[in-house]
Amino acid sequence: MYKTLILKPRLSEKSYGLSQNRTYVFDVPGNLNKHTVANAVAAQFDVVVTNVNITNIPGKAKSTIYKGGRRVAGRESDTKKAYVTLAEGNSLPIFAAIEEEEAKQEATQEKLDKVAAKAAEKEAKKAEKKEKK
Repeated sequence: MYKTLILKPRLSEKSYGLSQNRTYVFDVPGNLNKHTVANAVAAQFDVVVTNVNITNIPGKAKSTIYKGGRRVAGRESDTKKAYVTLAEGNSLPIFAAIEEEEAKQEATQEKLDKVAAKAAEKEAKKAEKKEKK
């Protein structure tokens, strides 16, 4: 039953920052509680869940005005977010692509720093040779 529940991860800067502390954010159906969310995450991702916090976010009121001057009021649908904290040593591969990209950028920056350091050393040696002459 828990493997069939739909848990949609929220991909935002805030949720990425929270994932660094092993807290992941999911959009969940409105009828779920903390226990079912914890069991679903544990079943789907094979991790140990230590804490779950749930927030209900009411939909915003919207209004649409048609050409005839008739005004129709509406609402966005309500949503429910679950903040799932995992045990030490567990993680989810939700932001794996972003982390891989950051690692590549760091490696590229290190290579550029090494090349720049070598070029600076060569320039310093050339300057020393000119001073000696």
